[in-house]
Amino acid sequence: MRDIKSMTPEELGDALRALGQPPFRARQVFAWLHRGAASFEEMSDLPKDLRGELGRSFALSRPTVARKQVSREDGTVKYLWRLADGNCVETVLMGYRHGNTVCVSSQVGCLMGCAFCASTLGGKVRDLTAGEILDQVIFTQLDSGRPISNIVMMGIGEPLDNFDNVLRFLELVNRPEGLNIGMRHISLSTCGLVKKIDKLAEYGLQLTLSVSLHAPDDETRNALMPVNRSVGVDKLLETCRRYFEKTGRRISFEYAMIDGVNDSDAQADLLARRLAGTGSHVNLIPLNHVEESPLKPSRRVRAFQRRLEERGINVTVRRRLGGDIDASCGQLRRKAREEMEGQGGKGQ
Repeated sequence: MRDIKSMTPEELGDALRALGQPPFRARQVFAWLHRGAASFEEMSDLPKDLRGELGRSFALSRPTVARKQVSREDGTVKYLWRLADGNCVETVLMGYRHGNTVCVSSQVGCLMGCAFCASTLGGKVRDLTAGEILDQVIFTQLDSGRPISNIVMMGIGEPLDNFDNVLRFLELVNRPEGLNIGMRHISLSTCGLVKKIDKLAEYGLQLTLSVSLHAPDDETRNALMPVNRSVGVDKLLETCRRYFEKTGRRISFEYAMIDGVNDSDAQADLLARRLAGTGSHVNLIPLNHVEESPLKPSRRVRAFQRRLEERGINVTVRRRLGGDIDASCGQLRRKAREEMEGQGGKGQ
């Protein structure tokens, strides 16, 4: 059956017109979906026979909370959502002065293989549908009771590896008839799929593109991020410049600070030279330790920051949230999978 939550109001209108329904019914159904209706029977302003027909014609599923952790330090909430097929994904809710931000996943697992990330340890299982990505926003908001004003696509998975479903999600979450979250309140993080960055630029979306750079040179980045071996830092930065010229939106470069790997003065100087004159922003990220990885958090974050600033680079250090609840990508899902496997169940 067709996934109704991944449909736009226009597509709903066409589908309901084929069922002999007037146009306003599509607006009603779309609103119910984006309010988190768990079944068609909940849509009380629809005729009973239409609710039955929707149930026979469309799939409507909702995630369930497999695990939930709340930080005692800062109130960050981490959800492990169980999907209809039994797979699990993570979502993190973070509070800031400017509002609540939700970090959503775009895939079950990830195939990018970055050395510092727990999301990739089990490989990629499948892409999420637009509706499954949207559900993370809807049901995090409903469960927490906290209105969400900002979205970051930095959870499990590489968003641009799931390009069509992610673009559909962005369209849906932006609709005034739904959650109405503006593009300027959305950040999309990519490890640097250059062809997909060029493709994204063609849409001219006013979101913030965050590129996970993590090293200014090919030798270091190749070791940290296998995707770089087929691209290279030079080509990636050329692509980023094209993106800026096409969209007018400056790019944020994510840089996880790793002890003895990418945190030297020489690497700060090289990064500054490569980004000089671009107006780009660098977001330094204190590394979250992953048990299976030998990589350790850097002790030179502030020194690295000062060196970049002295060379004219706009730099911030990401505030670390949820450190007591496995808040980095993939950790909660990995632990849950290992526990299930230890009990003889299937991994997720």
